[in-house]
Amino acid sequence: MADRLQGKRAIITGAANGIGAGIAAAFRAQGAQVIGVDLAGADIACDLTDEAAVNALFARLANDGPAIDILVNAAAFAHFAWIEAMTYAQWRATLTGELDIVFLPTRAAWPLLRASGRGAVINFASANAYHALEGSAALAHCAGKGGVLAMTRQLAMEGAPHNIRANTISPGFIRTAATDRHLAAEPALREQVLAKNMLKMLGEPHDIAMAAVWLASDEARYVTGADISIDGGATAW
Repeated sequence: MADRLQGKRAIITGAANGIGAGIAAAFRAQGAQVIGVDLAGADIACDLTDEAAVNALFARLANDGPAIDILVNAAAFAHFAWIEAMTYAQWRATLTGELDIVFLPTRAAWPLLRASGRGAVINFASANAYHALEGSAALAHCAGKGGVLAMTRQLAMEGAPHNIRANTISPGFIRTAATDRHLAAEPALREQVLAKNMLKMLGEPHDIAMAAVWLASDEARYVTGADISIDGGATAW
């Protein structure tokens, strides 16, 4: 099947790298019209934590077409530090980079998703929304991704009368350029991750992208308020 998203218009944030880039490629392969958004390196450059810039972006998109069928909020950034070392500025920046970066595009896209009559929002929580990984200084990241999980359930309720579905994917450790840098800086991290995984391997962006294709497609028309863990079994025990 190569047409599961045929005729659908998709906005993907964080599309220049990692999971977002993997999803953009998979959506295009399935027939979607994809508009990638990132700070740089995507179809459109935008600071997704700047309220005015986000509102202006979606106003332009509305001029190009009356509806958006799919919004994938894959953009995120975080500071990693133990609580005794984390500054308040780092904490606030992480919550902005995990929560505001989802809220602002979703709010701006909401009228276009309503206009679609079949809107789908896909957000990213994390295995860190469910558990702490020994040796990982992810305090602010855990808080942010837990917030995304809760926010998306509320969006599912608010969107249901308008036929907008909202779901999350909770990845475990996925190999990207960013996580490869973490592995290089902390050689013990790989073994800590694999020790928690049931499947003794690390995930790849494609593993996440195929779940996103399904959630965005009409095959998942009865799925909303759900979270899909793709983490090698890390949160299952």
